[in-house]
Amino acid sequence: MSRPVVWLLHLANFLVGGTGLVYAWMLYFLEPTDPYAVAHHPFQPQVQHLHVWTAPVLVFALGLVWLSHAWRHWTLGVSERRRSGAAMLACAAPMVLSGYFLQTAVEEGWRQTWLTVHLLSSAIWIAAYLGHLLSARKSR
Repeated sequence: MSRPVVWLLHLANFLVGGTGLVYAWMLYFLEPTDPYAVAHHPFQPQVQHLHVWTAPVLVFALGLVWLSHAWRHWTLGVSERRRSGAAMLACAAPMVLSGYFLQTAVEEGWRQTWLTVHLLSSAIWIAAYLGHLLSARKSR
């Protein structure tokens, strides 16, 4: 992969993963100061918007990585760091699609389903991404 693609992927993961973690923290671990407040934190809507706005950058970066790295390594039979790469590939589509469906679902049952899929696949993605990076550093 070229350096610009690597940095785009790192930046997109940092922005999307960071805003997702901060948003989840605000939503699930903070109590609203006002009992009538919709948001648990004054910046919660802005963090959610940043998460949604930066997610397409990650999707674009994933496409670049697929073309320049993942598919090539898969077809060449490169086994180094294959487990973490395969875990990332396996949860990329559920993470992206559930994020989209979560924004468009109106029925509460479907919203909960997509939320669960999104949280689980995103947690696996972050763990696999960090594992992929750390194992790359060890092999150098």
